[in-house]
Amino acid sequence: MTAIIIEDEKPAARRLNRMLEKLQVDVVEILHSVEDSKKWFQENTHPQVVFLDIQLSDGLSFEIFETVEVKSSIIFTTAYDEYALQAFKHNSIDYLLKPIDDEELKRAVEKYQNIRKNYTGENTQPVQLYLDDIKKLLINPLDREYKKRFTVKVGQHLKMIPIGEICCFYSENKGTYILTSEGRNYLMETTLDQLENELPPETFFRVNRKFYINVNSIRDIISYTNSRLKIKLHHATDEEIIVARERVRDFKQWLE
Repeated sequence: MTAIIIEDEKPAARRLNRMLEKLQVDVVEILHSVEDSKKWFQENTHPQVVFLDIQLSDGLSFEIFETVEVKSSIIFTTAYDEYALQAFKHNSIDYLLKPIDDEELKRAVEKYQNIRKNYTGENTQPVQLYLDDIKKLLINPLDREYKKRFTVKVGQHLKMIPIGEICCFYSENKGTYILTSEGRNYLMETTLDQLENELPPETFFRVNRKFYINVNSIRDIISYTNSRLKIKLHHATDEEIIVARERVRDFKQWLE
């Protein structure tokens, strides 16, 4: 299986390359920008799979498809999920949220191999998402059922926490925690990525890789360095909550 990586963060690209090597995927090139990628596709044989970050240093990677007919299957890699519907239109077979998990990457590679084996044989055309995957992306958020409470373990007991009492979810030391309106912290048996489809989007927003915050818990919003924003909640956390620069525009729209 041949592949290229398009990722503007070089450490992330190197990490992904190492992960793919363990899966015996032959990475023939690593690219870092929209313009370099356009040129490469125009001058080289297209690989079977492209691992493609969405937000590159010189624009969105979707711009590549406006210039070049990419004859590869695409596995999108991104820190956020707002481009999922647009992504599946471009020969997508999966959509991985960063930081990429080893098992999720393995499943994505196996998905490509299984689809190609079962549906394409020796056909060189790119394979696309399973129909069920597309249906999941097309679910209307208004029709989706979101969790009304979360259950956490406290000693030998189980405690139910209503969604309205949660100020934020955050990750720390490889664990995911709830901060409640009472200022209590509880360890959860889940990850922030897994919370994506469980939280009502009108109430909770992922401001960066470490925090999902409740709009009703925001006490103050302060301008911060590099066009970012600092969030203060009614109940303090041990770490400053900074809206990632690439999330600021969406965050402001969410507040409206």
